[in-house]
Amino acid sequence: MHNQFGGWYYRMQSDQDTLAIIPAFHRSRQSQFCSIQLITPTRSWNVTFPYDALRQTKTSFQIGPNLFSDQGICLDIDAPNLLASGTLEFGPLTPIRYDIMGPFRYVPLMECRHIIKSMKHSVTGNLTINGTAYRFHNAVGYLEGDRGRSFPTHYVWTQCAFPEGSLVLSVAEIPLGPLHFTGTIAVVLWQGKEYRFATYLGARAVCIASGKILIQQGSWSLRAELLEQSGQPLLAPLEGEMVRTIHEHILCRAAYHFQINESTIFQFETDSAAFEYEYPK
Repeated sequence: MHNQFGGWYYRMQSDQDTLAIIPAFHRSRQSQFCSIQLITPTRSWNVTFPYDALRQTKTSFQIGPNLFSDQGICLDIDAPNLLASGTLEFGPLTPIRYDIMGPFRYVPLMECRHIIKSMKHSVTGNLTINGTAYRFHNAVGYLEGDRGRSFPTHYVWTQCAFPEGSLVLSVAEIPLGPLHFTGTIAVVLWQGKEYRFATYLGARAVCIASGKILIQQGSWSLRAELLEQSGQPLLAPLEGEMVRTIHEHILCRAAYHFQINESTIFQFETDSAAFEYEYPK
């Protein structure tokens, strides 16, 4: 059996509430199981399920009675530390033009392959988690996925929706056989237009230090900065096993600056960013 994991990351955000849900499966020589992680700004939970509770199709991902799809989420968790239920409906997804991995999707031995399903879509519905109601009306969502063996040892990831669009940026140290390189991907959706940064398009990380990331691609540059530390612990895969702890700031203060030909396209600070910074501080 090959060590592997696969899962989806759903982020939902309204003026009042923010929540991320991560359904996933995990297989290694030691064990195989499924999990659902929930993350709020103040708490995170992880619930495991037998592997045979998993049902997958091209458009849906089901773990027991919990259904995840491009159209929404139906949640029904009854575990010792977590009671969660409710339904969320999504509006039409906003996919990117083509696979974010580009030609790297065909490269064997990649430890992790990334998928972006929707940069921004509407979310409507309610969830209850341990007696607390999470209401999503006039809310926005983001949807991505990962498959492979392990998360990168060192990486940065940030995502933010804003009135004129949405952005996601990731920089990671990528092992590839005997080689090792810093990989970069980012998508900026701005006023209906998509701007893509990627290693295979010439993008490179100019700076990764103290919560700051600057990437450049020709005359384009994108900078992100984590302005506060408020992360909640999450489990992440290592050779298929969920034995690594990372921290996600699901609702935090961050700053972004997007520039083309030395002209600023946008620059703002927000209290509504998501951020994972897994480089040495």
